[in-house]
Amino acid sequence: MPGLNLTRLEAEERSSLVQVDSYDIHLDLTTGDERFRSITTVRFAAKDGASTFIDAITADLIGVRLNDVDLDVAEVSDGIRIQLPELREQNELTVVADFAYVNTGQGLHRFVDPADGQTYLYSQFEVPDSRRVFAVFEQPDLKGTFRFTVTAPADWTVVSNEPTPEPAPAHDGAHTFAFAPTPRLSSYVTAIIAGPYASVHDEYRAEDGRVVPLGIYVRESLLEHLDADYLFDVTKKGFAFYEEKFAYPYPFTKYDQIFAPEYNEGAMENAGAVTITETYVFRSKVTGAIAERRVVTVLHELAHMWFGDLVTMKWWDDLWLNESFAEWASTVATVETSEWTEGWTTFLSMEKGSAYTQDQLPSTHPIVADIRDIEDVEVNFDHITYGKGGSALKQLAAFVGLEDFFAGLSNYFHKYAFGNTVLADLLAELEATSGRDLSAWSKVWLETASLNILTPELGTDADGTITAFRIAQTSLPGFPTLRPHRLVVGFYDTDAEGRLVRTFRHEMDVAAEASTDVPELVGRKRPELVLVNDEDLTYAKIRFDPESLQTAQTKLSAIPDSLVRGLIWDSMWDATRDAELAPSAYVQLVLDHVAIEDQATSLRLILAHLAVASRTYVAPNRRRATIEKVGDALWELVQGAPAGSDRQFQFALAFAAIASTPAHAATLAALRDGRTTLEGLEIDTDLAWNLLDGLVLTGRAGEAEIRAALEADNTANGQQSAARARATIPTPDAKRAAFDLVVDGDRVTNAVARYTGLGYTHVTDPTSLEALVAPYFEMLEGVWTNRAFKVARYIINGFYPWPLASHALVEASREWLADHPAYPALRRLIIEDLAEVERATAAQHRDLEG
Repeated sequence: MPGLNLTRLEAEERSSLVQVDSYDIHLDLTTGDERFRSITTVRFAAKDGASTFIDAITADLIGVRLNDVDLDVAEVSDGIRIQLPELREQNELTVVADFAYVNTGQGLHRFVDPADGQTYLYSQFEVPDSRRVFAVFEQPDLKGTFRFTVTAPADWTVVSNEPTPEPAPAHDGAHTFAFAPTPRLSSYVTAIIAGPYASVHDEYRAEDGRVVPLGIYVRESLLEHLDADYLFDVTKKGFAFYEEKFAYPYPFTKYDQIFAPEYNEGAMENAGAVTITETYVFRSKVTGAIAERRVVTVLHELAHMWFGDLVTMKWWDDLWLNESFAEWASTVATVETSEWTEGWTTFLSMEKGSAYTQDQLPSTHPIVADIRDIEDVEVNFDHITYGKGGSALKQLAAFVGLEDFFAGLSNYFHKYAFGNTVLADLLAELEATSGRDLSAWSKVWLETASLNILTPELGTDADGTITAFRIAQTSLPGFPTLRPHRLVVGFYDTDAEGRLVRTFRHEMDVAAEASTDVPELVGRKRPELVLVNDEDLTYAKIRFDPESLQTAQTKLSAIPDSLVRGLIWDSMWDATRDAELAPSAYVQLVLDHVAIEDQATSLRLILAHLAVASRTYVAPNRRRATIEKVGDALWELVQGAPAGSDRQFQFALAFAAIASTPAHAATLAALRDGRTTLEGLEIDTDLAWNLLDGLVLTGRAGEAEIRAALEADNTANGQQSAARARATIPTPDAKRAAFDLVVDGDRVTNAVARYTGLGYTHVTDPTSLEALVAPYFEMLEGVWTNRAFKVARYIINGFYPWPLASHALVEASREWLADHPAYPALRRLIIEDLAEVERATAAQHRDLEG
């Protein structure tokens, strides 16, 4: 892996020497199951007499011709880079090579559908992986035009950034697609998708009068599950919203969305050819959280067509800006254009919640991170990039005003179209439209790490009238920065119907100081609940004064506003992670109030936190009883939820995931085989797999039942579910088999590695993992060095034995870190996992105190 790295200094030097004009790329996808032929011709300007390199991770480099001179392949290439000596002012380079298909989702991924034996290909190039398909100057600021010509089997279609042309006959019954050149793009947003994909088409009439063709592509075996009309409707509404708000027409010729198998990410913003995980083609019922996430994802990638593809960061240290902007913009668009009108509650629960967790790890970093090389990009491509960055942009929009924010964006798109920028370029446009000086704001919000804690401090007289009100701001140890916050303070009291509702709102600026007085609130009657950061405008941990904390814990389910509930849920979970609230108390809080929670993403995260608290945070001597109690309560919640509701469905999934007793197993078995039925709860294919997971977890089912389920569902989804179920078998031998399959099996796909890891750590009794602690640490260097980054990360994170959550695991992790100073990116992954285990052990100690 280190040999694949590219440093910022190398990239800066290369961009000072080279300016790319165009790429002509010929791909022959008919040469076998393991390799394909790639012929790249690059035309570029350079400093006369200079030398540099081009990137190409080849399986077999056949020829390199530079300015009519054939170079010695063995002399100029190491299989990763091709050295280019004695350049002219104008150059033409042709590279002929065979490249390897991958099963890791990085490069040109090859997938064979078990349902019908058909082969499907798709590319995934972000961050540095177009070099696995063609020779390229692999860095975002060396943009060029790309003209793809692709030869493929006769029954295949090919999709790329430009509209798919009519194919011409080629050799042996194959056919060739000659695409038009793209506009100037960074290589990481180019794309090739090929195979017998089924497709559905529509069109959008853009603001400038153009008709933009729209396409959706899926595997043939999934076509029956595709809800294309809904997806086109979401897409067209997104187009209209962005074109109006950005005041810049859609910048490309067409817009295709390809649902790809074994996909590592949610989606990728290839210009005009977005790839999306095919888990968003719903073959079974999904939670409301996932249904909403699909909408957000579609709108996220569409926003990138402007922010990221049209205008691209110069180097990866501004990658956060691409992702943060798309995260913020897609939430705005979701709320404004779809049925998911509580999108900001979702943003709080998912994006901000994940960011708060990431930002409290030892590896926290500023939003604008120091990206020294490609390895830094891949480990910093995290929840700070997405969630904290998106939160900062939400705060920035509040700071400059939304209208001025959009006006600045429009100017930015017009000024830098098809070019590269740095953060200062965007801030300059926002300063021009708003009249605000953003240098100080940028310094404390974007260039410093960690987060602040905001707590109200009240004084009252005997009648309950407020005599003093201030907001205390503290920082976390080691991170002294205090920040200005634009926020809302809300007062909440119980109304005549028993609901806890807001009775007063005060919007204000909190100074970047330890305490900010709020004289406007003096003289008012003290409410039952004071909520700092009401409306969730800023990014900070919030705490409550003692009276408000009591109200929050006793009246949480009496609050009708999902965002207010979300803020309280988030604060309670954060306090549990900080060992301020006993985990057993958190478990009881959830069981007391979760029955009414109908915000889908909030519910999904609450139930996930409930599982962690029960399995890992409570004191070990209380663990089994707590898990049993939670399982019993969840089954009651399933039975009591409205028929057919998202709550009923999510409670059923959570019950299956935490089942621990013979009685739980009997209930799951009866549900799965139809002896027990609940109105509105259909046991479809995917739910049946989840119920089987619960049966495996309790020891009620095993290999025979998994094999039978796979025979009934021999699809890609079924194979992944079977991998997860096999790894869930609660015996040391089964855990060892799962570990060996993935760690030693270098042909295991990215998807199987991921799902096996999910089952491996799905335990009630974590002692089944004890014997694998030493083998885990022994395999780390080899996996990191020899496996593709995504698969390596699935193994390193997925097989870290965190359910043990013990001092012994803490010591083993620390010992490995002390003995292995090399590989900073690998060390970061272990440091992060270790930090979570240290939190768990601290929470266990707090739980013992009661």
